[in-house]
Amino acid sequence: MGLLDKLSGWLGLRKKEVNVLCLGLDNSGKTTIINQLKPSSTQTHEIVPTIGFNIERFKSSSLSFTVFDMSGQSRYRNLWEHYYKESHAIIFVIDSGDKLRMVVAKEELDTLLNHEDIRNRKMPVLFFANKMDLRDAMSSVRVSQLLSLENIKEKPWHICASDAIKGEGLQEGLDWLHEYMKTVKT
Repeated sequence: MGLLDKLSGWLGLRKKEVNVLCLGLDNSGKTTIINQLKPSSTQTHEIVPTIGFNIERFKSSSLSFTVFDMSGQSRYRNLWEHYYKESHAIIFVIDSGDKLRMVVAKEELDTLLNHEDIRNRKMPVLFFANKMDLRDAMSSVRVSQLLSLENIKEKPWHICASDAIKGEGLQEGLDWLHEYMKTVKT
């Protein structure tokens, strides 16, 4: 680290680096959400299913985010745990219209939260109850109940109803995560 880097850090001029894991089952809208959070000049117009993972970087006023957009396909979910140690926050995306796989989403969430690299850390978890534009989408309150989010006592968490295609609900979630991450040491 050079002298200017140290000086800017002491003065609070350097942006805090935050590594975020974006997790959830396949087809929940993770990549679309990440795409919407990027500056409009760097957004992709065609979203394809993620194979393995993608890395995206973007900045807010005081934070620099590196987001690991992890594939939610069952054969890739075992890769998630390789990124837990270096992560500072989690975005967990749920397809609010997929009632059949809500049990699978809960199982994956429970596995994640009980992993040795996550369990004892006060890592914030932002939930997006996505696809609220679907006619039979469950409310964020119902999604919260089905995932038993009220039982998460040792981590700060927040759930937002979202429609990733239109970008609705995303800013609220990002604002919550941004405010929380500004207060913690990474």
